Amino acid sequence: MNVFLWAGVILIGGAGSVARFLADGVVASAAGRDFPFGTLVINVSGAMILGLLTGLALGHDQALLAGTAAVGSYTTFSTWMFETERLAEERQYRRAAANVIVSLVLGVAAAALGRLIGAHL
Repeated sequence: MNVFLWAGVILIGGAGSVARFLADGVVASAAGRDFPFGTLVINVSGAMILGLLTGLALGHDQALLAGTAAVGSYTTFSTWMFETERLAEERQYRRAAANVIVSLVLGVAAAALGRLIGAHL
């Protein structure tokens, strides 16, 4: 791995995390903060993009930059789990369960759809 690839990972990763922050703010301001819709939208859209990239069968360096740096910094497993735990702590068990189930079902479906689309491009 060369210095330019490392620099790309750093810059693209930073941009992905800023995009996540902005997207979460837009979605949360539109939908409210009672349910973590921002994180849901981010993770489902990220799963779709990662599926698309997988379907495109990128080379190693392209996959590293697009998949790991961009999508990996845009999506967030830790925030998803933190928000689920917060809902459970607040005894909002149905919302916590819905967050897990809906995220998994939509995420897997989005990844499959993205992969299908990518394979046909």
